[in-house]
Amino acid sequence: MKIIVTGVAGAIGSHLAERLAGLGHEVVGIDSLTDYYSPKIKRITVKDIKTKGVKVHYKDLALDKIDHLFKDADVVYHLAAQPGISSKTAFEDYLKNNIVATQKLLEAIKKNKKLKMLFHASTSSVYGKHAHGDETTEPKPASHYGVTKLAAEQLALSYHRQFGIPVSVLRFFSVYGERERPEKFWYKLIRAMHNDEEVTMYEGSENHVRSYTYISDTIDGCILALNNLDKVAGEIFNLGTDKANTTGEGLRIVEKLMKKKAKIILLPKRHGDQLETSANIDKIRKILKYGPKVNLEQGLKRQIEWYKKKIHKKIK
Repeated sequence: MKIIVTGVAGAIGSHLAERLAGLGHEVVGIDSLTDYYSPKIKRITVKDIKTKGVKVHYKDLALDKIDHLFKDADVVYHLAAQPGISSKTAFEDYLKNNIVATQKLLEAIKKNKKLKMLFHASTSSVYGKHAHGDETTEPKPASHYGVTKLAAEQLALSYHRQFGIPVSVLRFFSVYGERERPEKFWYKLIRAMHNDEEVTMYEGSENHVRSYTYISDTIDGCILALNNLDKVAGEIFNLGTDKANTTGEGLRIVEKLMKKKAKIILLPKRHGDQLETSANIDKIRKILKYGPKVNLEQGLKRQIEWYKKKIHKKIK
């Protein structure tokens, strides 16, 4: 099949594109290489995925002409988004990159009569500060990111209801691993410890509970959804691990693996932070036979090895 992956230079998009190419699909990636974090990191990723046969177009979904890119796609994974809950990110950026870009994409694929599925990537942030219910739980987002991602997934589902476009929503839970964004905690922690530097944590975050989901488990879920197209149209799935850890537990794992103590500087609590994510994956386990395989220590060990090989002393 011809499969398009938006946000292909990101962690999830790049790993997904590589896996799909390895399965023999024709994979086309789209990314605008925004400066939300260093484009140098993204270019390292793009170079890697191109060696696996992935073709990449540099386009801004919200601003550029994109209809021709989607005209003959069999499947689209829409992962491009404005991520995170940084106070430095203007609401207009969330609006443009999460809602406007999604609407432009939907209008483009609406013209494609051979499309088998649009997989829309969403997030546990739509549930709000406590994300532990199933897919029928009332969303209560507590950040601009969560609000706009909820709006985007409902926009996609409205095209399913109104125009018959096959859409499935995958709500990701705390994905980590190789190619993680530099502002996320594990990347910052591993970088700081490699450089013998201080790292910041928000007050109380050590006790935050997360369903830290290793990247390969996330990709496994995406592939299972692709292999069960007849079961996923119009459906929302939580995609994560049902094994929750505190951030403090993960911190101590990294210290053990790197054989040194982290130098922590505490910052005031951050508005919009989730206090708990604990993925209820009963639905995806029952319908798609999904089951995560990688525990937090195994995943963090792989991320540490990736950082040392690909990023350390190469990217400031």
